[in-house]
This record gives sequence, C-alpha cells and structure tokens, in this order.
Amino acid sequence: MSRRAADGLTTTSYAMLGMLAIRPWTTYELAKHMDRSLGRLWPRARSNLFNEPKRLVSHGLAQASEQTVGRRPRTLYTITPQGRRALRNWLGTPGGGPVLEFEQLLKVFFADHGTKDDALAAVGHIRAWAGQQNAENIAVARAYLAGTGPFPERVAVLAVTGRFMTDFADMVGAWAQWAAGIIEEWPDEPRLATPAWDVLEEVARRGRSSSGAEDRDRQPAAGGARAAADYPGP
Repeated sequence: MSRRAADGLTTTSYAMLGMLAIRPWTTYELAKHMDRSLGRLWPRARSNLFNEPKRLVSHGLAQASEQTVGRRPRTLYTITPQGRRALRNWLGTPGGGPVLEFEQLLKVFFADHGTKDDALAAVGHIRAWAGQQNAENIAVARAYLAGTGPFPERVAVLAVTGRFMTDFADMVGAWAQWAAGIIEEWPDEPRLATPAWDVLEEVARRGRSSSGAEDRDRQPAAGGARAAADYPGP
C-alpha cells in the first residue's frame, strides 16, 4: 500500500477492511453483524458504518458495485487485492492496548457523591451486563459446536478471541458480585464508608512479589472450558 493510500486510515478503517476480507457485504449486512463482532471489540466502528466503506473505496482498498434486489438498489462492498495487502501489513504491526469505556463503572468511581442505593444499582447493572454478554457468548459457541455457525472456516480464530471475551465477562460479573458485598456494608452516604484496606494491601503485595502474576494465575478462569469455542463475532 502506498503512503498516500494510508493517509486518513484509522483502526476503524482496518477493522472494516477486515470484515470485507471475510466476504463482500452491503452496509445493511455489516450493521447486522456489527454487534456480534466489531461492535464488541471496536465499538467506534458502529458510528462509521456508512462512511468507512466509502473511505476504503476512495483509497482503492475496496470497490463498490451497485445491485438491485427486487426494486431496491443496494451497494455491495468487496475488498481489493490492494486492500488485502494493506490489511496484511496492518496485522503485522503492533497495536494499541485495550481502552476501557465503561459508563457504569464510572458511576461507581464517583459513588461518594451519590447514595449507597445508587452505587448498588450501578454494580447491579454491571452484573446484568456481564450475564447478558455471556449468554450471547454461549449461544454463539453452541451454534458453532452444532455446526450452524455462519463462518465455520474461522472457528480457529474465533475460539481464541472468544475465550478472552468470555473470561472478561466472567471477571466483570465476579467483580460486580464482590463489589455489591462491599457496598452493602457502607452507610447510606458512601463518602462516610470505611475503606477496604485489605483490598489495597492485597493489590500492593502483588507489586512486591516477582510472581504477582502467579497469584492471579492460581485462580481458575470462570467458565474457561465452556469458552473454548466462544466468540461474539461473525
């Protein structure tokens, strides 16, 4: 890919290019699969759903063809050879680490300016979110195990990323359950709560040990076995 072609491309551009590498899509089809794949790994792609394929076309990384289904026109986007080379180059470069965007957790972070009930409600919503995420993960895994998943040729990759997504949801759910128990002991005004010093001490001990990661590794990942074929993706 030329330097000029790379100008203006973002991680969202490459995420969309990756979708087109799987198969050609219309924007309607991309939207249909968004929540199962890019929407959960890179939510910014949703807001660029209609603009990003056009951007890829302008860079020669995708091509658009007009089709008609009945009386309804539609545009089908297909990756080009140049687009495949660009995607391969991007896959070979280091990427950024995770960035957490979590409004419910933000409300817990500022809980000392609200009420105990507000804080409990926030962690309750977090726990519900985790349960919903894993219900979707499990449904996808079972579909692939039953041979009805839409992209069986991608199962090797989906199992790896799905394990992360499932373990992450398990971790969030377990944390929410633990946090609820802590907050239950707070007074009605969280700003008057007694700090859980033992929690800070436990975290600090990890920093003093050369095997801090081993402490975490001793805890088995919840739902690890069931996550083997999980993935909220296409």
